Amino acid sequence: MNEGGRPSLVVGMSVTFGDPDGSRLASGVRVFLVVPQTTEQASVDALVSAVERAMVPALGLAVALALFAARGVLVPVRALRQATRRMAEGRLDTRLDVHGSDELAELSHAFNETAAALETSVAELREMEARARRFAADVSHELRTPLAAMSAVTDVLDEDAARLDPDTVTAVRLISEETVKLTRLVDDLMEMSRFDAGAAVLHLDEIDLAESIRRTLAARGWSDTVDTRLPPPGTARGRVDPRRLDVVVANLVGNALRHGGAPVRVCLDVHGSDEPGAVIEVRDSGPGIPDDVLPHVFERFYKSDTARSRSEGSGLGLAITAENVRIHGGTVRAANHPAGGAVFTVELPLQRDESSEEHPS
Repeated sequence: MNEGGRPSLVVGMSVTFGDPDGSRLASGVRVFLVVPQTTEQASVDALVSAVERAMVPALGLAVALALFAARGVLVPVRALRQATRRMAEGRLDTRLDVHGSDELAELSHAFNETAAALETSVAELREMEARARRFAADVSHELRTPLAAMSAVTDVLDEDAARLDPDTVTAVRLISEETVKLTRLVDDLMEMSRFDAGAAVLHLDEIDLAESIRRTLAARGWSDTVDTRLPPPGTARGRVDPRRLDVVVANLVGNALRHGGAPVRVCLDVHGSDEPGAVIEVRDSGPGIPDDVLPHVFERFYKSDTARSRSEGSGLGLAITAENVRIHGGTVRAANHPAGGAVFTVELPLQRDESSEEHPS
């Protein structure tokens, strides 16, 4: 109880009388003892104050210890995350510093082993790819001389075909056609090897893009086969490599004629003043490109029908097209038109300065 604001301990008891027979008789009197608790209260107050004063430093110390312990876990995890990002960016020589012998150290060690194995595997694959490219380039180069001789012989045989018997004429024409295909394949392989070696260069010239497309179609006898939507002469000019633009248009139109359906349409649009560009669209009216084939159409030697062991093309036409567009700084993409048929879209940046120049790939 509190008495006068001071805590006190109160103890009470009843007064009883005892009889000789051992029974107890209550007297009705109660006695109370009041013991002041001032000293005890002061001790409790001092203890509470001491606890309150010690709580903040103790809490701060506990937080500091928790942060220190967490840092020991978070720092290696953060380093592992950064190393994983560097690996994803292609820096295969990334390694982690291993400290201690706990689970995180074991994880870092496993990461280093995996990274080393991956780096070795990628290096081997790159070496194999480089050897394959050198082999293709060397073989293509070695085949050019005998092919030139074969082409000269087939030209002579074609001129004398009228004096040969029918069976011989058939054989001569077959040899001539296969020689032309083989020559085209070797030329395509040589072109791809130049791209791979970084030796392909742009010989820029300011030309009329619409007139260039018309010449490409006329040179291959496609003028009456392909519909065109081209700007008037002199209105679509830009600096490009004329030979490579011819290859791009010829490959796309030839692909549309072989694998698409008539009619084939070629459209050209030139836009922009600050950053001028040209958009060339080649669309056919065939069945379109299967969805599972679209991501692979620009890959080398890719054929959507695995049963086809032979085709008229080399399997490199669209890959060469993509490379020629790339070194111009442009893009090419394939899609299916909503109205049917496949559509290939080329976007080329155009330069309009007057100086001639060469740009390596």
